Amino acid sequence: MDQNLEYRKQQEKEERLFMKNNLLKKYGALATTIVLSFSILAGCNASPKQVTEAKSNQNPILIQGPMPIEAEKFAKRLKNVKEEKSGSFVFYKGTVDNYPVIVAKTGKGMENTAAATAVAIEKYKPIAIINQGTSGGHDPNLNVFDIVLGKQVANIGSLKTTNMNENQGIEPAKWISMDLMASEGSAGEDPNAEKIRYYEGDKDLLAAANAVKDKYTKGKVVEGTIGSADVWNNEVDRIKWFHTKYGTSVEEMEGAAAAQIAKAYDVPFLGIRVLSNNKTNGGKYNPNTAAANQEYVYEVVKKYIDSIPNK
Repeated sequence: MDQNLEYRKQQEKEERLFMKNNLLKKYGALATTIVLSFSILAGCNASPKQVTEAKSNQNPILIQGPMPIEAEKFAKRLKNVKEEKSGSFVFYKGTVDNYPVIVAKTGKGMENTAAATAVAIEKYKPIAIINQGTSGGHDPNLNVFDIVLGKQVANIGSLKTTNMNENQGIEPAKWISMDLMASEGSAGEDPNAEKIRYYEGDKDLLAAANAVKDKYTKGKVVEGTIGSADVWNNEVDRIKWFHTKYGTSVEEMEGAAAAQIAKAYDVPFLGIRVLSNNKTNGGKYNPNTAAANQEYVYEVVKKYIDSIPNK
């Protein structure tokens, strides 16, 4: 009897151990399944954020506008916007089609623009820069709301006057173009500096701009030469002089400065300017041109993003 009792106890012990092992296997597998399920669901729910974070690690496209009316409409089109400041310059960081884009409100003029461009390049490392805004027409064949793509841009304020003595007067029509970047020496004493320096628009940015020009219905979109200087020209003969000598389509106060700094850092650059007035054919100033240009530039940016490999 004692041996039978001992045998049954041993058998019951083994059965309990067997059941325990089965339960562990069963619920262990269930727990693993639940954990995996939650992981998959969590991964699905987190993916948009992860995509956004991945995009933010990419080098952005920089869009520049001098005045509030030339920058803030584009900034409102950005997603996930964050505003940053550096000195007097305002940078709106966001995304277009899940790609990082920064809109810079640079302030007016060559000096502001050069400084804002250098700050942005050092701080954000953009893959491309578009300087855009309004402009005054130099070409009588262009009208208010027409847009000029800067196949090239030049500083039309970089000039050397002729040699004239006291009481001989002034002759602006004889002033000579001066290329300050011709050498590291004195441009005024260097005859090789008596020429125009043009900064070429990036071919890929130009291609993107031309690819969407049919979407712009408020005027023509043409390639041309953008002239820049801290001068507001109202003399029609002076405007015609620039148009003849430089081949300018329009004038503004920022593009050449941005182009020069972009060139120094080897960053692709394009100027895009809408005519807000044209003294050569009587085209009156229209402030609504600034918003129209930003809408077009937004389409250019989307097209350029599509062309970026492995974005």
